[in-house]
Amino acid sequence: MNSALKAGPAAIAPRSERFHKWRSRKDKLARGLIALGGFVVIAAVLLILFYLLYVVVPLFLSASMERSELGVRPQWQGERTAFLALEEQQQVALRVNFNAEAEFFKLDGLQIIESVSLAEKGQKVAVVAGNPGNGGLVAVAFENGKVRLFRHSYKTDFSLGVVLRQIVPSLDYPYGNDLYDLMPDGGITGLAVADSETALVIAAAADGGRVGLSWNEKEESFLSGEVTLQTTLRSMTADFSITAIAVSENHRWLYLGDDTGRVHFIAIDGMREMQAVQVSAVGISRMSMLLGGISVLAGDAGGQITQLFPVRDADNQYRLEIIRRFDAQQSAITEIVPEQRRKGFIALDASGNLAIYHSTAGRVVLQQQLSNGQPTAMALAPRASGLLLLNQNGGADFMRINNEHPEVSFASLWSKVWYENYSQPEYIWQSSASSNEFEPKFSLTPLAFGTLKASLYAMLFALPLALMGAAFTAYFMSPGLRRMVKPTIEVMAALPTVILGFLAGLWFAPYLEENLAGILALVLVIPAGLLVFAWFWTNAEGRFKALVPEGWEPLLLLPVLIVLVMISMQLAGPLQDLFFQGDLRTWLSREAGISYDQRNALVVGCAMGFAVIPTIFSIAEDAIYSVPKSLSDGSLALGATPWQTLVRVILPTASPGMFSAVMIGLGRAVGETMIVLMATGNTPIMDWNLFEGMRTLAANIAVEMPEAAMHSSHYRILFLAALVLFLFTFVVNTGAELIRQRLREKYSSL
Repeated sequence: MNSALKAGPAAIAPRSERFHKWRSRKDKLARGLIALGGFVVIAAVLLILFYLLYVVVPLFLSASMERSELGVRPQWQGERTAFLALEEQQQVALRVNFNAEAEFFKLDGLQIIESVSLAEKGQKVAVVAGNPGNGGLVAVAFENGKVRLFRHSYKTDFSLGVVLRQIVPSLDYPYGNDLYDLMPDGGITGLAVADSETALVIAAAADGGRVGLSWNEKEESFLSGEVTLQTTLRSMTADFSITAIAVSENHRWLYLGDDTGRVHFIAIDGMREMQAVQVSAVGISRMSMLLGGISVLAGDAGGQITQLFPVRDADNQYRLEIIRRFDAQQSAITEIVPEQRRKGFIALDASGNLAIYHSTAGRVVLQQQLSNGQPTAMALAPRASGLLLLNQNGGADFMRINNEHPEVSFASLWSKVWYENYSQPEYIWQSSASSNEFEPKFSLTPLAFGTLKASLYAMLFALPLALMGAAFTAYFMSPGLRRMVKPTIEVMAALPTVILGFLAGLWFAPYLEENLAGILALVLVIPAGLLVFAWFWTNAEGRFKALVPEGWEPLLLLPVLIVLVMISMQLAGPLQDLFFQGDLRTWLSREAGISYDQRNALVVGCAMGFAVIPTIFSIAEDAIYSVPKSLSDGSLALGATPWQTLVRVILPTASPGMFSAVMIGLGRAVGETMIVLMATGNTPIMDWNLFEGMRTLAANIAVEMPEAAMHSSHYRILFLAALVLFLFTFVVNTGAELIRQRLREKYSSL
């Protein structure tokens, strides 16, 4: 009996003080671990943000130049320099004076390495021009009107070891030692040369408006590889005073600047003037071709620099267009030196003001007043990391340039840019090509547009199905059927997105292309068919309805949906014959002007929507199911129908949770990579067309990050795209949380 009494509730011994202390410690430990976990999550997010900023911030740092004196060479004092060039290692330079002497010298101490005579003794140089590319070809025009070509090159000698390596310069004549007689009467004032694999063009301007041009077509021997030139001389006389001259790299166009501020657009074939563009109100003082030989840079006597290049018009004819004007310098432009590996250039004015520009960014990167005044010559290193200046006192200065990312500006990233070979400003992403002449196009706008487009179509597909399915499952479906449906849909969330992308790209996209009319017919047939079935079910006899337990009606829809899909596919042919001339795709292209790509936004929307549905459904269904049953019972007791109760009581109460489900689904869609990567053409275009592809920020990062050079502009801009994604999701989630809190406060009294 005592045992029985001890076993009863009243016989339970009270907990000891030691037990309560131990439980209190466990509670504190649990709270501490939970708080620590929260702080770790916040710290991880902040570290991600800081690392993204660490990589991105250098894109927007300003350029700088550091000056150092190289010394003075008395022999150069008072002797003019006609041409100056600097080799890549920035140890050896080439100087050509007006006495037709070419001197290789070391920057360290200005010691002469080698001196070569370019003409007979007593022959003077009139003007020297270098090829804008990195071939090292130089044209020298003499006072008698003849021109000689030579090439300077440099080799690295490691015979004394890596530390004591030496730069060995050389000068040769790649096209022979013969002279080109461009101006028999002499008087050359301007010179330009353009060299390519197929032809060589030398153009000279002289006083009196005379223009002489040597067109040299290259022929390479199949056996020996020797290149011979077939020379054709052309000439013209302009009715204006020529102040500057330039030749395009494709050897089609000749540009002449005059003293009234015009740039004359000349077709080399026939030497006929196509157009004269008024660039400035004052005379053109200097012209140069930008890297690639497509754009011409015209500097005027007022310090303004203008970029122009030929553009095809509506009649498929070329017209010279003013593309952009750069901020003016202080006085007349005396020198324009293009970079050899980027679309940038350096300009010098008559007051000794030096400025670094970038054409694509359309901005002045850096301006600096030279402390030693106007230099007699300057040369830019091939990598644009150093600038050599020769001063009037015979001394030399070296400017070390830190200008890593000049192509990055707000305009180049987010605004329309008029790129070379385009007929108008566009949003373009095209980050790399096979040559230095390529103009990188880093517009993030089409990528952001593609991200929004993919997310929009995915949410349009997923939201109705997920939210309506969640509402029906939580409120109308029987508990037994719900226990099967909800886990099945939640398991779908575990399906790898790479599998969905694989199926979407290799199976669904071709199937959609072949059955486009039938798929689009589903949008009309299924809603109409379900309404008809619902009407028959509503008017069916009670004994027939009694065969289906309450809450199990969705099972009846499965065969109905199968039949409706079959009907849609059968109607595809007659609908195309009746409305679309037998082929919907052809009709879209010819009649509606809508292009169709096999991997398009419709494919991505369906595949990504399928991936998003489980997340939205699960969270929304839990929110609806968690609404207290007393609310629905009270509504029904007051005479409301089940649908009225759902719409006016249940859904408002569950709206904070449903809104969270939508926002989480949107975040999943925005950051999705593999489905977009495999199910769309990855074309960065800005078009809302449902049948066109797109490229998203996430997919672009996945595609291009492995091939981006470390710390390059391309590499950092990809991190900038990641930062944009990070900030977008942060702003959206923060706004969503604020809205969710407002909804919770509003409906908490229900």
